[in-house]
Amino acid sequence: MDFTIEKYRELLVALKSHNNFRIRHDVDLKPAFSLRIAQVEAELGLHGTYYFRTVPESYDEAIIQQIVSLGHTAGYHYECMTTCDGNIEAAYEDFCRNLEKLRGIAPISTACAHGSPKSKWNSQDIWNQYDIHTAGIDYEPMLDTDFSTTLYLTDTGRRWDGYKVSVRDKVPGHQERWEKEGLVFHKTDDIIHAINDINHPIHRYSLLINTHPQRWMPFGAGWMKEMLLQNAKNIVKRIIVSTK
Repeated sequence: MDFTIEKYRELLVALKSHNNFRIRHDVDLKPAFSLRIAQVEAELGLHGTYYFRTVPESYDEAIIQQIVSLGHTAGYHYECMTTCDGNIEAAYEDFCRNLEKLRGIAPISTACAHGSPKSKWNSQDIWNQYDIHTAGIDYEPMLDTDFSTTLYLTDTGRRWDGYKVSVRDKVPGHQERWEKEGLVFHKTDDIIHAINDINHPIHRYSLLINTHPQRWMPFGAGWMKEMLLQNAKNIVKRIIVSTK
């Protein structure tokens, strides 16, 4: 059964045999689910970065502090172009204001954009006019990662090949090359099997793994609800992508 806590644990165990990987989590919703994932990682001696939005469905000061206390890093999951209706100047001011709010809870030196698939604004466009690094941000995954040597794997759409229906959670120009190299995975087991095969081309790359923790839970009614809801969202996203 995919997208369960146990399956995520199996993925982590496999990752430990890969020589170079980084784990990133987008805390879009249900921060308590992120704490559960953070505890599993800590039990296995692994640490990731948890990117929190500053909206009520993501922002939880107590949980941010608990996750950091486990040895993980907190980051800012910004969406300022959306919340500021495309005004770049206002968006940058909003970014800096929210960043300082988060820094009152934990050290923050990394940030990444929230995809906001229903929005016509891409929050990464702020950096066409400003420099994110002048705000004390050392690393923005989609801007500062060398994707010629790093393979990006994300569970967007509750599948590992969700970039096909994703509005923004993908790496144009590199996805096509990864496809040609056989670096396309649908299920979590596909990634696990690839890592466990020492001859698989996945070992030519560093890995940047991105998950959305609200998707990973014990099998039951909540798991079924999440699956059905995400399948419906994927249909909508496919329509949005096809009209761009």
